[in-house]
Amino acid sequence: MNRLPPTLRALVLCALSAPFVATLPAAAQAPQPAAAPVATAVAAPQPPEIAARSYLLMDVTAHQILAQKDIDSPVEPASLTKLMTAYLVFDALKAKKITLQQTFPVSQRAWKMPGSRMFIDPKMQVPVEDLLKGLIVQSGNDATVALAEGVGGSVERFVQLMNDQAKVLGMKGTTYKNPEGLTEAGHTTTARDLSILATRLMQDFPEYIGFYAIKQYRYPGTPAANGNNRNLLLFRDPTVDGLKTGHTNAAGYCLVATAKRDFPNVGSRRLLSIVLGASSESARANESQKLLNWGYTAYEAVKLFNAGQAVVTPNVWKGTASTLPLGRTEPIVVAVPIGSAGRIKTDVARPDPLVAPFEKGQAVGTLKVSAGDQPLLELPLVALEAVPQAGIFGRAWDAIRLWIK
Repeated sequence: MNRLPPTLRALVLCALSAPFVATLPAAAQAPQPAAAPVATAVAAPQPPEIAARSYLLMDVTAHQILAQKDIDSPVEPASLTKLMTAYLVFDALKAKKITLQQTFPVSQRAWKMPGSRMFIDPKMQVPVEDLLKGLIVQSGNDATVALAEGVGGSVERFVQLMNDQAKVLGMKGTTYKNPEGLTEAGHTTTARDLSILATRLMQDFPEYIGFYAIKQYRYPGTPAANGNNRNLLLFRDPTVDGLKTGHTNAAGYCLVATAKRDFPNVGSRRLLSIVLGASSESARANESQKLLNWGYTAYEAVKLFNAGQAVVTPNVWKGTASTLPLGRTEPIVVAVPIGSAGRIKTDVARPDPLVAPFEKGQAVGTLKVSAGDQPLLELPLVALEAVPQAGIFGRAWDAIRLWIK
């Protein structure tokens, strides 16, 4: 630096020291499908009549809500509460705080739990794996309490962990009072929050989601008649692989169901239906099946970009590379009304200019997808590669170019 002529040295030092904050978003047109976009609105398909207090249908693959009713209204979750109980148990397993083979005792409190049960008693030491099956397949309140005590030390401490985790996940309308879901004042959630919990459960613990597809289970020595999973869709639809039922007199009959079906050029497409407050066990299954089938037929999935594929590759300044590829680590799929795939438009909003350094995985901008004039989806884009800060001469040269620009 000292070898530069005084005038140039002063200019470089001024440019390097001058603060530069990129705050103005600039829209950059991303690659588009072959068909030309049409600037007319695309009408959203009307969902079928669903006999429930509230419901939600989400395309998990596309990160889109396809149908909804009163999804932010507070409801009693009944045994859907056990989705959060399982989340914390799975988390303890993943962190190796417990193992599937480890046994937990059955306390008097667990043994005396009313409602649906696994029928375990204080003479037993039950493996965690069996307690999970009792919680998920049989919806056992006794198994739930045994797990809560084993993981949290006490039911009260475990409930605090449940509420803490709900806040971390962004479940703003949820408050837990117990781990099993029996009616208790203030024990409420929403359909939207249940969708957040269910999608994170599948995303964060794919190695344990198979528990939810088990159709029959009973612990040795317990009644054989208690062995069937209460999710009737597991027996009706081979594409359904979860998740959980719930029922109390106050909550009505509830079901969080998920299905995965394969489609050409897209691969597996997962939908999630949430039906709350149906009138009977068969009604919650029928209404959930109706929602799932409608979602798969009224909307088609379109893959816009592969996992790791750059959506845009803008210029970057003061870095060791001149460009920064932006995309996502999973495929970018959008759900659109049948027949409207040719109307898809994509735009990227990002800071401009981009000034290094950037870490791999760092959020840099947003992909906006629409069909005609109808917004469909917004997804954050991340840096697919790291771009460290350049050396002093590289930064100086780009600083001068930016200063002149």
